[in-house]
Amino acid sequence: MGSENLGLGNEKNNPVARRTFLEFAGKSTLAASAALCLPAHPALAKPAVAAPQSESIVKQLFETLSPKQRETICFPWNHQDPDRGLLRTRVAANWEITEQTINGGFYTKDQQAMIRLIFEGLFQPEWHEKIDQQLADDSGGYGQSNTIAIFGDPDSDQFEFVMTGRHMTLRCDGNSAEHVAFGGPIFYGHSGENFDEEPDHPGNVFWGQGLEANKLYQALDGKQQQMALVKTGLPDEDRVGLQGAEGQFQGIPITELSSDQRGRVQEVLSKLVEPYRQTDRDEVIACLKAQGGLDACHLAFYKQDDLGNDGVWDNWRLEGPSFVWHYRGAPHVHVWVNVAADPSVKLNA
Repeated sequence: MGSENLGLGNEKNNPVARRTFLEFAGKSTLAASAALCLPAHPALAKPAVAAPQSESIVKQLFETLSPKQRETICFPWNHQDPDRGLLRTRVAANWEITEQTINGGFYTKDQQAMIRLIFEGLFQPEWHEKIDQQLADDSGGYGQSNTIAIFGDPDSDQFEFVMTGRHMTLRCDGNSAEHVAFGGPIFYGHSGENFDEEPDHPGNVFWGQGLEANKLYQALDGKQQQMALVKTGLPDEDRVGLQGAEGQFQGIPITELSSDQRGRVQEVLSKLVEPYRQTDRDEVIACLKAQGGLDACHLAFYKQDDLGNDGVWDNWRLEGPSFVWHYRGAPHVHVWVNVAADPSVKLNA
């Protein structure tokens, strides 16, 4: 996979390449900042201004990598790690996919800028500050513990960029990974003001998702709440393999809800996908529809580990044949996501 280093990080060696990148970065930043406010159901909405494609920046980044850099962070599409299995599809709550951190001196300043643009392009602009806050609280800031890898050949139609760190597994694949949303399973989380959070999760950037789910729970009648609430046992948070149509799902079937209540489920789904770029939102919806939509899903709330015993459920799970969004809110927020159009897609956690 090696090729000549284009020397983009050295202005004296390649001033034209440097100028071209800086112009590209400026245009991308302007485009990213031009997104409109989210409508009531952002999961189904199209923005008036398209966000910059992170995949195109991955290709530019790849071209600037030196042979040593490629040897360190670039892998074949189906690379098998001796200890971690199929490395491209692995997901975890806290891990390093490679050894070199983004801000650790391994990458040039221009490469760091590209990586930042790739990262920003995967989120809605209004979420950049929130994600930066999460990284500041959890790992000392963006790039301090974050590592990246590139799988496949970005000059082809099959490649994937993966970023990892504490409370992060994030992917950019340009639809190279068939039948899956987000390029594969992802993870996000946050410990706000403390590792062991208070019941209202002060400072947690993702607790709004938990509040949205609890608003739905309060909209259920007594019988529905009994069906939705799992009183004993809580699944392991990383148990997010896809079960298929014959799976055993906890909680209340969405088909047991009224039309108004189903609308609230849609609001929960919209809140879950809210941070992400439109193309990833679209993939989530398309994958969900391929397996029967929300009507094929169940929603479960868990009494176990209810912080403060206040009946505001910190742990809950929305699951269907090939859709799992597991929200663990105790002692702080961990969220595991695995969404595919085909339940035969295997998880590597």
